[in-house]
Amino acid sequence: MNALILIAEDEAEIADILRAYLEREGLRTVNAANGRVALDLHLSLKPDLVLLDVQMPVLDGWDVLAELRRRGNTPVIMLTALDQDLDKLQALRIGADDYVVKPFNALEVAARVRAVLRRGGGADQAKMLRIGRLAIDLESHQATVEGPAGMVLPTLTLTEFRLLAHMARHPQRVFARSELVDACMPGSDALDRTVDSHVSNLRRKLAQAGAADLLVNVRGVGYRLGVPQ
Repeated sequence: MNALILIAEDEAEIADILRAYLEREGLRTVNAANGRVALDLHLSLKPDLVLLDVQMPVLDGWDVLAELRRRGNTPVIMLTALDQDLDKLQALRIGADDYVVKPFNALEVAARVRAVLRRGGGADQAKMLRIGRLAIDLESHQATVEGPAGMVLPTLTLTEFRLLAHMARHPQRVFARSELVDACMPGSDALDRTVDSHVSNLRRKLAQAGAADLLVNVRGVGYRLGVPQ
């Protein structure tokens, strides 16, 4: 069955335009006119991706995004008229996978939806990757730091998981930020600091699971994942 997209947008005209373009791409859609309805529909319908407006009634987009991230790693693309860098970075820090500023081209939004869905749906040859005590399950999208407690990392966003899995396939290799954008965020216009924000979130979650030393910033080059030498 084709992917289901939850459009959380209170402006009916914008929601209708997005729905028309997404359905033209063969995707199914459902609309929520406020943040509370968006969360209720997410819980009941389990959409494959959420297009989330920031300035929503009842609950704003920031609150909805925070709750979605507590629930799991459903991909989220933020839609907003706020184009300040701090707003973009806040969205990424909370866990958004992409960010589109209004007014936008609906064709571009549809393309970004497809790109994010592809990033989450690629088939991997191996089902499990291991680096030291870190085990990455490619089917369940979970990472565990093995040991007596068997601690699972806090829920990873789709982009965070893609970054972790990509670097885990080449342990000890140093990846430039541009390489990580191309491999894990294709089709986006992400900047170096966008990668830094995602990696910062990932490092914090590794630290919470007791594996802070696995992800290293190589000054002036990029990032490396591997067992400390």
